[in-house]
Amino acid sequence: MKTTLLTSEDYTRSPWKNGGGIFTDIAGAHRTDAPVKDWNSLLWRFASTPIVAPGPFSYMPGIDRLQMVVAGRGLVLKAPGQEFDEREPFTTVRFAGELEIVTALEAGPVEVVNLMARRGAAEIALVALREPGDRELAAGTHLVYAVSGDCGIRLNSEDFVIPGGCTLKVELTEASHLAFVSGLAVLASIQLVG
Repeated sequence: MKTTLLTSEDYTRSPWKNGGGIFTDIAGAHRTDAPVKDWNSLLWRFASTPIVAPGPFSYMPGIDRLQMVVAGRGLVLKAPGQEFDEREPFTTVRFAGELEIVTALEAGPVEVVNLMARRGAAEIALVALREPGDRELAAGTHLVYAVSGDCGIRLNSEDFVIPGGCTLKVELTEASHLAFVSGLAVLASIQLVG
């Protein structure tokens, strides 16, 4: 098990693919053989971003996306023939990057976290940790993002306090046990395929 605490100084900023806003990139991975780290070489990315006005989402063919509102409420993603309801915070929605999506903000700006992965390259999951409890973590990369204020976790038998706004990156070579002790966090899990 390897753990790395990522703080806001470790995060980078980059424009949305359509230029409509700015991501705060928390963690990610690209193909090692790619000459340039860009959308074409992306394997996975975990990021946060504000959505302050209704508008179109970036077109991301071949990318699977998970999203969750972590501040504010009232977000709805509208696509032809369907919608994804994120009106309540900490609700995870999954959608394909090819969908033509336009946001609707029913109660003002929101902050969201996004977990994206190249389809076929990784399996991803995104869940809110709000109540103390235990869960098994599979081998892979896991990110525990402390949404507001410090949060406490126990990995196997080791205790960690994650400061508010920071992320604990956990790289596992075998299944491990996570106990969520206190606070409010988002758990992003990535398992590379092949």
